[in-house]
Amino acid sequence: MENEKTVQSKIDYHLLFILFLIAIVSAIAIESARETLPAKLQHINFAQKQLMWYGVGVVVIAVTMLVDYDRLFKIAWYLYGFGMILLLGLELNVPGTLTIKGATSWYSLPGGNFQPSELMKIFMIIVISRIIVNHREKYHDPTLQDDLKLLGKIGLSLLPPLFLLARQPDMGMSMVFMAITGSLILVSGIRLRIIAAIVGVAVLGATAFIVAFLYFPDVLKIQQYQLNRFYGWLNPYEYSSDQGFQLIKSLLAIGSGELYGKGYKNLDVYLPESHTDFIFSIIGEQFGFIGASIVVSLFFLLIYRMIQIALECHDPFGSYLCAGVIGMITFQVFQNVGMTIGLLPITGLPLPFVSYGGSSLATYMLAIGLVLNVRSRTQKFMFSAEQ
Repeated sequence: MENEKTVQSKIDYHLLFILFLIAIVSAIAIESARETLPAKLQHINFAQKQLMWYGVGVVVIAVTMLVDYDRLFKIAWYLYGFGMILLLGLELNVPGTLTIKGATSWYSLPGGNFQPSELMKIFMIIVISRIIVNHREKYHDPTLQDDLKLLGKIGLSLLPPLFLLARQPDMGMSMVFMAITGSLILVSGIRLRIIAAIVGVAVLGATAFIVAFLYFPDVLKIQQYQLNRFYGWLNPYEYSSDQGFQLIKSLLAIGSGELYGKGYKNLDVYLPESHTDFIFSIIGEQFGFIGASIVVSLFFLLIYRMIQIALECHDPFGSYLCAGVIGMITFQVFQNVGMTIGLLPITGLPLPFVSYGGSSLATYMLAIGLVLNVRSRTQKFMFSAEQ
């Protein structure tokens, strides 16, 4: 009886229930989006395939929970090296690499396409968490110089994958890596004045990047389709026939849904890639502002629950793992929803857990598995303390 209670206490049912609700939203939205796809794709049951990937994700979560996350601390750099090899393979254009829309970001495998940068996101969370823990163990009362050393270590770990992502090029994924790094820096204990300086440098860097993006795209190896996305975002109606077409359709879809939506499968606006990057627009058209708000609320609950788990954890490494996952998911939700309503440029980042995609969904489930692993260890420590 006591052992059964211990096993049950290791599972965070609140987090799993929220994830279950998001999975239902995903299947419903993807199934309805099928009718807006080109005729050659309408025979594919993407919703069924998404649920199959959710099944794979459940297995990934189960396996992840079986492994003590302390072991990840020990092999962090091996995982990082493995991820770098996968990214380097894309740069070297080894057999099996796949280029889609000008970006060489995938490997073509028998079971489907695999995007190694998705897996590398998790490896980055693990390795930066280890860097912070090792540094804090060495410097118990860190000086300003010590904080700068930590910042340098984190920066050195970020630059290699960021360089290879820029070479693909994959601007959206590069932003995710920076968001992960930023979230971990925020909770690392580095002095606020250093963080303020980083923000200032980031603003200047972003300004310089935008100038280079617009006037010197060849220097950054910016593809024409990426420039088109940016122009289409700034003034979609001036480029309504090409660059701004997707954003205009997204705005029309969400706007036409009004407060309550048009109803399930009542879709009048043709929207390319509706089952992937623009799944939120489909939700807004069918279920209106209320339906879209419910979806956003589910993500708020998911993130809030993960924050609770991070705060309850007494192990620094576990807390940092949770913080990295929270930063990754929060940024991608914000970016995806923002681009569908015109607040942010279109980057091609999917809506976590909702957009159709095998490798991306498996990665998110792996991330949830890490958080659940941290939670289970926290529960184990608490239970042991009561004995």
